Amino acid sequence: MRFKSAKTGPYQVLAVSGTNTISFAISADKKGTKGLLGFAVERSDPEGKQDFYAVGFKVFPSLIPKPDDKTRVKTSRHPVQSFVWDDFTARPDHKYEYVFHPLKGTPTELDRSGEPVAIRVQTEPLFSSLEHDIFFNRGVASSQAYTREFGNRKPSELKGAKQAAALEWLSRQLDDALLKFIANAAKGDTLLCCFYEFRYQPVAEALKEALDRGVDVRLIVDAKNNKPKDKKGKVQDPFPRTENLAMIKKVGLPKANIFLRQARTNAIQHNKFMVLLKGKQKKPAEVWTGSTNISDGGIHGQTNVGHWVRDAETAGKFQAYWELLKADPGGRDGDDKPTVSKRNKDLRTAVEMILAPPASWPKVKKGITPIFSPRSGTAVLDMYAHMVDEADDTSCITLAFGINKTFKDLLKDNKADSHIGFFLLEKEDKPNPRAKDPFVRLNAKNNIYEAFGSFIAEPLYQWAKETNTRFLQLNSHVSYIHSKFLLKDPLGTDPIVVTGSANFSDASTKENDENMLVIRGNQRVADIYFTEFNRLFYHYYFRSVQERTRKMLSAAEKKKQDQKSLFLDETDGWLATYKPGSLKQKRVDMFKRMKGFTDPWTGPSFRLPGGPPL
Repeated sequence: MRFKSAKTGPYQVLAVSGTNTISFAISADKKGTKGLLGFAVERSDPEGKQDFYAVGFKVFPSLIPKPDDKTRVKTSRHPVQSFVWDDFTARPDHKYEYVFHPLKGTPTELDRSGEPVAIRVQTEPLFSSLEHDIFFNRGVASSQAYTREFGNRKPSELKGAKQAAALEWLSRQLDDALLKFIANAAKGDTLLCCFYEFRYQPVAEALKEALDRGVDVRLIVDAKNNKPKDKKGKVQDPFPRTENLAMIKKVGLPKANIFLRQARTNAIQHNKFMVLLKGKQKKPAEVWTGSTNISDGGIHGQTNVGHWVRDAETAGKFQAYWELLKADPGGRDGDDKPTVSKRNKDLRTAVEMILAPPASWPKVKKGITPIFSPRSGTAVLDMYAHMVDEADDTSCITLAFGINKTFKDLLKDNKADSHIGFFLLEKEDKPNPRAKDPFVRLNAKNNIYEAFGSFIAEPLYQWAKETNTRFLQLNSHVSYIHSKFLLKDPLGTDPIVVTGSANFSDASTKENDENMLVIRGNQRVADIYFTEFNRLFYHYYFRSVQERTRKMLSAAEKKKQDQKSLFLDETDGWLATYKPGSLKQKRVDMFKRMKGFTDPWTGPSFRLPGGPPL
């Protein structure tokens, strides 16, 4: 949901809320910025009666010259020096009132006479009976937050309640949602499942329990004998076939209910979906999809999303796709080339007949459009690229395997005054010496900003070294960014969200078994995806900048950078970073252009201007 405060003096606060995250921006005129040291942020929870000042980590050096990893300060004394701020600790389906207090003066004698600005917000429910429910895991195992809570230790090294707490912190109820979808199937219902990786025992056991209570559970798994090689060229056990079949055997799922996807060994069965059919009539009802593999790393490690859809038409299309895949279509080992070609063509034709995709993104209808792969040509990928390139205001995309050439070709002529784009990557976009085409780097000149999976490799701010996702060993292929979603104009009134299993690549379009949802005009869906993207992007953007720049700095320059990251400015000098054309100012302007506001909830107001004791 989207909210804005009344204009109070020189300030106005704007906010967009998801389920657990609320993102704020503060608009201020020149009168409000002169001498401004920052904002004290106060949160009131009318239901829980929890009134408190938000805490921070940056401090005024004259007050705390030597902070350490245990330093926590209230923003009432050490304010937020930013016009954008996020609360990652909100509860789903909850009402809050925030008060932003402008502070001036000096660190030792703060001037609190400025009129505070109050804004009321409400978060979205995590579990509902609405058309869409969306579940993001934490996706930031590479963080000082994990280190503070659980130390530099893998979840497997923790014991009892501490281990459970670590897994819950990492999962952020993504696993609960998976299990709840399965539990939602009653006796006489049918669950059609289709998974690339199937090796997370709690989900496997939940499907066996569903089968035992009378649910018709049918499961397609990737079982291709693909003979992968390690870095030294040694042939490994087929992945994920070996572990998938071992888990099926371990929990006792009957062979009659299992359908092995073995054809087309050079392409992967990359789906991660379930379809719920109700009753003896097997009426399509609900779909679980998204980027989350049924694995420990998928749920607790890399960034992932699970998307629960309650729509009969969408479920019917997924049912048709499942029925097609269960026959294991496509060319097989041992077929001659003409036979392989014909079988693969027949598969693509059958997939395309389930639902023809829109000819272009303006043709995308309101509501939900499912798109399945493999299919002939790259028309769908081209459509996604045009969504990013032709956004009116903002585009966001997550990319686990680099930026496809189609996107670069369209975006490379964008200018600094084009719409703003945010790319969240698994790895830094670097030249490929084997590529035939010249390398194109998208950057601020194209109004494109990139962040990539990274962690703070050195004990910055005199703090403890943070845990690395790779160190936790939750994933072997993709450590950081595994989600696959795209947002076109998410803060407008006609947003488009693309989400599912497919990476934005040629292979995911033409070769792999994949599914995507294109959701148009649903602000609630866009707000949840945007706030989670915002959370992830700026977590990794900071680390990306550190990783990219520190390699080129001298020891003295590193120390200066660390000091800047650690301490607040004791004057209004921090405002210089908000000059026109800067990323920081662009972020504020993006919120100022936001549309589709919700009326705030009513009720007794938080006490203004005093509030709880400082």
